[in-house]
Amino acid sequence: MNRIIQTLTISVFMAALCTGDIFAAGSAEDYWPAWRGPLGSGVSPTGNPPVTWSETQNIQWKVPVRGKGTSSPIVWEDKIFFLTAIETDRTGTPEPALVSGSSGPAPFHGGKAPKNVHKFDVVCLNRSTGKVLWQKTAREEVPHEGHHPDHGFASYSPATDGRHVWASFGSRGVHCYDLNGQHQWSRDLGRLKAKMMFGEGSSPTLAGDALIVVMDQEDESFIYALDKNTGEIRWKQARDEVTSWATPVVAEVDGRMQAIVSATKLVRSYDVRTGDLIWQCGGQTGNVIPTPIVSFGMVFCTSGFRGSALQAIQLSRTGDLTGTDAIRWQVNEATPYVPSPILYGDKLYVCSVNNAIVSCYDAETGQAQFTKERFDRVGGIYASPVGAAGRIYFVGRKGTTQVISNTGQFEVLATNVLDDEIDASPAVAGDQLILKGKRNLYCISAP
Repeated sequence: MNRIIQTLTISVFMAALCTGDIFAAGSAEDYWPAWRGPLGSGVSPTGNPPVTWSETQNIQWKVPVRGKGTSSPIVWEDKIFFLTAIETDRTGTPEPALVSGSSGPAPFHGGKAPKNVHKFDVVCLNRSTGKVLWQKTAREEVPHEGHHPDHGFASYSPATDGRHVWASFGSRGVHCYDLNGQHQWSRDLGRLKAKMMFGEGSSPTLAGDALIVVMDQEDESFIYALDKNTGEIRWKQARDEVTSWATPVVAEVDGRMQAIVSATKLVRSYDVRTGDLIWQCGGQTGNVIPTPIVSFGMVFCTSGFRGSALQAIQLSRTGDLTGTDAIRWQVNEATPYVPSPILYGDKLYVCSVNNAIVSCYDAETGQAQFTKERFDRVGGIYASPVGAAGRIYFVGRKGTTQVISNTGQFEVLATNVLDDEIDASPAVAGDQLILKGKRNLYCISAP
C-alpha cells in the first residue's frame, strides 16, 4: 500500500521529515501552526479545551481586535498570530492593476470599493495574557477592489514553522517575519481580480522548504512555489481557473510531495519540487472554498455553491481522474460552501452549505454515520469546525458554539454563547481554545 503522509496544511512534523530540518522546541500542545491545525484535518491530537464557557465562565482573557478581517489565528508555543486590515482616515488612489491583461474593476454586488488607505498588519499576541507583543504593517495602500460584505481584506491565515511566520495578503503580497517580528522578505505576486469583487483568501501552505501560494482569479490564474527562506520563486504554473478560495493541502505519495488544490474547474495535484501536474479531477461545484483533507490514501474535496460535491480521490494515480474509479466514493448532497470539513479519526464531518446542519461519513468507505442533523442554536456557519479530546466544536456566526461527541452519533454535549460575531475558525492549543470574533479575541480555558 502506498505510504500517504499528511503533511503541512502546514504540518511541522512532516516538514521536518521531508527536509531534515530540526524545528524549534515545542510539544504538540504548544502549537496550531496553520489553517486547519497541526494535522491539516482540523483536529488537535493532544488538546483538551473546555466543553462549556460563556462571557463569565472559563474566559482566560478577552482582548479587542483592531481592524477587520476573518483571518483565523495560529499558535506557536507562547505566541498567537493573525492578520488584520486597518482602515485609516487618509484617502488615496489605488495603484494600477499589476496583473497582465486586467481589464479593470469587475461589477460588484454587495459593497463599495474603498477610497481610504488601509494598513495590512501581522499581529502577535502573548498566549498567556493576550498582550500585543508586536504588530507589523506589511503594506499600506488603497485596495484596488472591494469585497463581499461578509468578507474583508485580511481573510488569509498565517503559517509558522516555529522559526518564521508567513503572511499572505494576496494582492498586497506575501511577507515573512521571524517570531520576534523582524522582517525577512516580501514578494509581490501581482493584483487579483476577484469574482464580483468578493475578496481574496487562499492561505499559503508550507511544503518542506517551499511555500505554496495560489492566485486564482477572473484574469490569469497561477500557482507559485516560493523559497520559504528567501521568497524567491522556485516555479510558477498557469492555471485554467476562475476565482476560488481553497487553501492547498500537501501530501507525500511514494516519496514525492504533492500540492493539491481544489477549484471550480478541476482539483489538481502538483509536484512540489518541479511544479509538474501529477493528476487532475473534475466534479466540484463553483466558488470552491473548503480546504481538502488527506488521509487513508485519499484526498477529500468538498464544495457546496449551487450544488453539492464530496469526493474521496485516490492519491496514487496520475493523469485525468475525472469519472474514473480513482474516485473511491462521493456524496452529492448537503456539502459545505464556506466551512471546511473535519476528519477526526475515521470520521469525516461536513456542514450543509453554510447552515448548522452536519453529516458524518466513514472516511474509508463513505458509509453514512448520520446525515443532515440540525443544531438548534448555532444558526449560520462560516468557521470551520475543530476537534479535540473526542469532541467537535461548531462555531456559529452569531457567537454560539455547540459541541458534539466524536462517536458517529449526533450528540450535543454543550451550547456556549459569546457576545460577538464569529466567522474566523478556532485554534486549539493544549487546554485553550482561541476564538477570534469581529470585535474580540477570546482565550477559553478552565481555571
